[in-house]
Amino acid sequence: MKNKILTPELRAWPGKIDWALLVFLLLFLNFKLIIKLAAVVLIYWLRPDFKFGFSIKNSRLPFFYLLVIVIAVFNWLVFGMAGNLNYTFVLLTGISFWMLCILAIHQVKLSVEKNDSATIHQTILVFFVINILVSLTVYASIVWEIGQINPYRYQGNYQKYFIGTGDYIKGLTFDTSTTNAVISALGVIYFLFQRKNILTLLCMIVLLLTGSNFTNLLLCCTLLYVFFFQSNKDQKSMIIICFVMLVTFLVKVSPQNNQYVTAAWQKVFNIQKRDKKNEKAAIPITERPDSVLTITERKEKFAQLYLDSINISLAKKNTKKPLPCTSITAGIMGRPVIPGDSIHTPKFQHRNDTNASEKKLVQFIKSNTDQLRISSHLLKQAKLPGKLVALQQTFRFFTQHPAKIFTGTGIGKFSSKLAFRATAMNLTGGYPAKLVYINDDFKSNHLDLYLFYFTDKDDYHSVMNSPNSTYDQLLSEYGLAGLLSFVIFYLAFFAKQVKKHAAAIPLILFMLGAFFIEYWFEQLSVVIFFELLILLNIKETTVNKNNATS
Repeated sequence: MKNKILTPELRAWPGKIDWALLVFLLLFLNFKLIIKLAAVVLIYWLRPDFKFGFSIKNSRLPFFYLLVIVIAVFNWLVFGMAGNLNYTFVLLTGISFWMLCILAIHQVKLSVEKNDSATIHQTILVFFVINILVSLTVYASIVWEIGQINPYRYQGNYQKYFIGTGDYIKGLTFDTSTTNAVISALGVIYFLFQRKNILTLLCMIVLLLTGSNFTNLLLCCTLLYVFFFQSNKDQKSMIIICFVMLVTFLVKVSPQNNQYVTAAWQKVFNIQKRDKKNEKAAIPITERPDSVLTITERKEKFAQLYLDSINISLAKKNTKKPLPCTSITAGIMGRPVIPGDSIHTPKFQHRNDTNASEKKLVQFIKSNTDQLRISSHLLKQAKLPGKLVALQQTFRFFTQHPAKIFTGTGIGKFSSKLAFRATAMNLTGGYPAKLVYINDDFKSNHLDLYLFYFTDKDDYHSVMNSPNSTYDQLLSEYGLAGLLSFVIFYLAFFAKQVKKHAAAIPLILFMLGAFFIEYWFEQLSVVIFFELLILLNIKETTVNKNNATS
């Protein structure tokens, strides 16, 4: 396989980078809202341009962003919420998030328009290199702390890491590890088409370190599409290597993640799992054939049979002092081994400590038992993952309120990061306590579901149990109008400009799945980076087409 050497590219960085764009990305993708705002102010101070170019036909930017604002204001007026001060503040906050999306994509579009493609590619490369270095540095610090190379199997320190190690690999955004996982997955696809094999593998490594099983699944589906429909021989080889890395990680590095995926799959499809371990343990080892035993179990069987024979012999002589197992097995198994700390001691077990935030949530549940029937355990919770239950709640709501299906319940009223933020319980960021707004439909559905899982043991605190989903948000709060606007004026805006076999196709396919994970537009991170990659690819294919026809 041919691989582009990175050293000349690294040397070319100072003169081949859009520094304004790079700084903007580094700041805007940070998890703190104040830093995002600072990024917008800085970029517009450096490049004061407000010619957005919106239009229904041949719009410069996705017209979708304006339509969702229009739908939100329409609901505010029609549903008589104009006189509610607290909700009006929610509306203005929600609109400000959509405006930030517009301001961000406008600057990204300007960077793509004003720079040559090579400069933008170098800027993206630097961004990913920084993210990789930050992620690997965090991993190295964990290894240094515990003194073991594989923290995914380390159960000490009350299982501080173990299966949850990936939660600490947040990358340069310092947001959730899921955000880092999605960005890294985009990097795998991007560098695969750029034929930068080393960076493809490094992004794959970071993705695996985050331990994001759902993102791994989405990337696998995308890479399979690329493998069969959009790849050459070298790219196929890289895809196979990525799959081998994933399997190796799940089997050797973090088998707990493998077990988690299997359990989730069985839960979704209601597959009854036979407890083979207990069935096997119910049969004494001396009665099991050697063919089904491991080498260690065979030695244990031999030792047990030997002890049994001695004890039987001693019993016949009326001796009541059977030989201790440890002295015999030590001779059979080899020289004695100094025992270490038992894995069953407290420090190797996970502690489900209730922190101050969770205590606040528990108190909220106790104060609202009548409306929080799931988290109050008054209703039996379905066996499905929380994310699927959330979708069921949305569809059930519209069957009970069919009139709201056209424009939704209203911004911040049912399923959004804003709805969680407006509770002022610091679920998704700060919010003024005096302006708290919790819609009853949100409280008795998605909020209730969230509280059920995230006040329980840590095992339930996962993406699969979070109600967050962009599709759910658009359908529930903006109705069919919002969902159709997303399809026609956002997805189609990019898709109609994408050429056949372009790198943008797998990027779009991946994001179609990723929109199930989180409220990405309100997250103000992953979407803008996705838009940068798509706009760059569209520019390149357009330029190539023009050169071919000229």
